[in-house]
This record gives sequence, structure tokens and C-alpha cells, in this order.
Amino acid sequence: MSKNSKESEKQISPLLKLVIDLGPLILFFVADELSDIFVATGVLLVSVTVSFIASWLLTHKIPILPSVSLLFVLVFGGLTLFLGDEEFIKIEVSLTNALCGAALLAGLFWGQSLLKLVFGTMVDIDDEGWKKLTFRLGLFMIAIAVTNEIVRQYVSTDLWVIFRVYGILALNVVFLVTQIPIVKRHLIEEKQETSN
Repeated sequence: MSKNSKESEKQISPLLKLVIDLGPLILFFVADELSDIFVATGVLLVSVTVSFIASWLLTHKIPILPSVSLLFVLVFGGLTLFLGDEEFIKIEVSLTNALCGAALLAGLFWGQSLLKLVFGTMVDIDDEGWKKLTFRLGLFMIAIAVTNEIVRQYVSTDLWVIFRVYGILALNVVFLVTQIPIVKRHLIEEKQETSN
């Protein structure tokens, strides 16, 4: 991807992107603290929808992963409210992560890095780097799904909400930080500079 094509894409500030991405989860946590899981689920449904629309209006792109997440939240959040069963919103986390992780690994099996398709405009790394990151992220997402299933079955709903908002966020941060060495090793620009 050339520098000119990157610059032509609409970008939003990192702070605003952080608010758009994390806002719904924070509101979900606050609503649960102030009321209960059902009110929190309603707040989550509205806030993820608003977040998705805001992202689309600002970037004029429909992001793939947030689209999948939105679909699952709407379906399982809707079932939670309609059936009055909080387990549906808890299972959503497991299914979203498990299916996305499986899709990433299946893509590699067919010779395609889906991670590169989604984030290829953000970082210039070689194909080998994308394959490694895709494989690791696929396994990580499946691990999150398994962890969520264990947590949701053995802790109270309030503790699960804390895990959903802060525990998974912390695990994601740790995962991202540990992948920095791979990104640095496979940067295309670095390779070009060292070869000159």
C-alpha cells in the first residue's frame, strides 16, 4: 500500500477512536453498576449501534470486525432482553471470539491472512509477518472464548461484567504489546532501509 493511498483514506484521531471503541463497554459497566444486567444490555445495544454509525460517518468505511461484533451484540443482546435471560449476552463474548478466531485460522489454512485484509492499510509488514500475527490472534481469540466460558459459569453476573469490561481489555493490551517484536521484525520499510 503506497503512502499516497494511505493518506487519501479518511482517518480519525486515536483519542476519538478510543472513545468510539471503548465507550460502549464503559457505558455497559456503568449501567450495570447503577441498575442491572438487563438495563446494561439495553445501553450496550444502543451504544454499539451509535458507535458503529459514528465510525462509519467519520471514516466512510464499514469496518469488518466491528460489523461482526455489532451483529452478535444485537442478536444476543436482543435475545437477553426478549427472553429475560442474561446468559445470552454472556455467551455472545464466547461466540464472537471463537468464530472470529476460527475464521482467522481457517483463512490461513486456505492461504489467506484475513488480518492483512482488515489492517493491511495501517501497518506495512511482509506476508510472513501477517501470517504469524493472524495465527497468534486466532489462537488468542479462541483462548478468550474459552476463558469467558469458564468465568461466566463460576462467578456472579456483576463479577462477569467486570471481567468483560476490564479483564478482556487488559488481556488484549498484553497481547498487543507482546506482538510488537514481530511487527518490528517484519516491517517492510525497515527491511528496505537495511538492504540499502
